[in-house]
This record gives sequence, structure tokens and C-alpha cells, in this order.
Amino acid sequence: MLPRWSRAVIHLSKLRSFNSIELGKDFSLIHRQSYAAVAPAPAPSADSFPPTKSSVNLDKMFWSKPCSLALAPDSPLRVEDPKYEGIRRIVLKMMLFYSKQSKSIRGANVIYRRVLSQVDKPAIYEVFSLEKTFRMTFSLLVLHMWLCLRRLKAEGKDGVELGQYVYEIYNHDVELRVSKAGVNLLLTKWMKELEKIFYGNIVAYDAALLPEATHEELTEVIWRNIFSDDGTSKPDAAALHTVQAMARYVRREISCLSLTDKEAMFSGNFMFTPLESSSADSVRR
Repeated sequence: MLPRWSRAVIHLSKLRSFNSIELGKDFSLIHRQSYAAVAPAPAPSADSFPPTKSSVNLDKMFWSKPCSLALAPDSPLRVEDPKYEGIRRIVLKMMLFYSKQSKSIRGANVIYRRVLSQVDKPAIYEVFSLEKTFRMTFSLLVLHMWLCLRRLKAEGKDGVELGQYVYEIYNHDVELRVSKAGVNLLLTKWMKELEKIFYGNIVAYDAALLPEATHEELTEVIWRNIFSDDGTSKPDAAALHTVQAMARYVRREISCLSLTDKEAMFSGNFMFTPLESSSADSVRR
């Protein structure tokens, strides 16, 4: 993956970070692409900041028993469809507000916001001692997109269709942010590069979870896709501890998402495991 990053990031790393631009609300111009055939990108301040040494004990993190990530019914973080009655409901129904497609688009928007929320939080960079750059934020975004798309795909056709909407929102958002950050002349070129990176990462993550894959393969894929900046295929001794911790985090999130019910996934009423606490092992709701 490094050669592609070396071409794309030389320019993109100079751009404003994801969080400096609002998420686009007009999805009528989304270019439809498909992630389903393969398997189954956020940050404050314009300037990157160097990684800080993690103050948490990684040896004690991500060992707890997986649990559902669904939000409690009374959680203030839940997003519910408005319950209109009378003439207003009739009008909205005529406008297809309650159609399957409209509900799927609203659910996909919430799911994508959950992904952005986890990637935006400083905690994930602090816990894993990561430098906040365009490349790093995009890599983490792709990782969490993969986690969601993989879980949605497990729900069959409906999940794949919803995942397609999530992917379209992601793709449109990345295009909008890169464009507004200053890349207009060669926008198509950069988007193609980022799309190749996205699919390459997705394929690698899926392969690392195949039954015949070794336990270390996921660690090595995470190293190549997220941590490595010199093209090495395996983490060095200094980074191994941190990369292994992220691999545990990923495996635990996969298990937690598998325990999260379909309604919570389709409505976006779930949250990734919070990393703000020192243990990061209890999912607070």
C-alpha cells in the first residue's frame, strides 16, 4: 500500500483535516459504486500533531468479554425517526419519507456519523500513540468503515444494500472534503487513488480473518495499513506492543458488533467501544 500512499499523501497531507469541513448534506450527486463484490475517512485543527506516548496500560486493554454496542432505549445518543401524526404524516408519506429507501438513507447517515465519531476522537490517537495526519485519519476511517460494512453484510441482501448507502455517503464525503480542502484540478485522480487504497485495505482485512489465516496476520495487516511508513511488512519490536493492542481492539469490536442486533445496526443506534477511559473495556451507555 505504501507506493499508493506516497503518491496520494504527498499532496493530500498538506490539506486541511477532515474535521475542518462540514459533512455534505446533499447526496443527490453521489456517484454510485459497489463495495459488496469485494467483501464484507475527521480530525481537529488543520495542522497535524505528533504522536504522544500513551498513558494507558495497553496490556490491560481489550481483554474483557465482548458485549452488544447497541445504545440503551433511554440513551440521549439515540437517533429516532420523528413520529408525526395527522396531515403531516400523510404528506410525508406521500413524499416517500417513510419509504424503505428513505429510511435506509437516514440510517446510513447515522451509521456514518458513528464511524466519524470514533475516528474524530483524540482518544484513539492517544491510546495507540498515533500522529494525527490526513493519512492516519483516512486509514482509521477505512478500518471502521470495514467493521461496519462487514457487520451489515452479515444481514444478507438488506444489509448489503444499506452498506452501499453508507459507502456512497463515505465516498461523497471524502470527495467533498478533499475538494473543499483545495484539490479541484486533479480531484478525480486523487479520488481514484483513495478508492484503490480503500479496496486494497478492505481485501487485506478480510483475508486476515479467513479460517486459514494465522493469528498474527491481522496484526501484520494493521501494521501495513495504518502504522508502517517505510514499506515494511511486519511491525518492529518497538511498535509490536501497540499494533497487537489495536489488533485486539479490532477483534473485540468485530465480536461486539456481531452481538449488536439488526435494529440497532440498521438505525445507527450503536456506538463503538469508547476509548476515553483508561481501561477502555467497559462500554458506557
